[in-house]
Amino acid sequence: MYFLLTYDLVSDYMERREAFRNEHIKLALSAVERGELLLGGALTDPSDGAVLLFTGNSTEVAEKFAKQDPYVQNGLVVDWKVRPWSIVLGAGISPLSMEISS
Repeated sequence: MYFLLTYDLVSDYMERREAFRNEHIKLALSAVERGELLLGGALTDPSDGAVLLFTGNSTEVAEKFAKQDPYVQNGLVVDWKVRPWSIVLGAGISPLSMEISS
């Protein structure tokens, strides 16, 4: 199963993130090494959010990441949520069995 972790960021996120970036990246790389985090990054123009794609059996992996994230702990993230994501198509993804009519 896949889960999207979305962050709503403070307006001065770009100026404040540097102090916590190394810790954040270290946490993210650990999640990648465990096979939990597949993709992640900040939204741009404007830089008001971020999206991270996790895989696992429940929302717990993404929720645990958010609670440990220095960006969350230090107030750069004003709100976050985890939602299941039903991926249908994509590189490396087996398409769901469905009949497609033309």
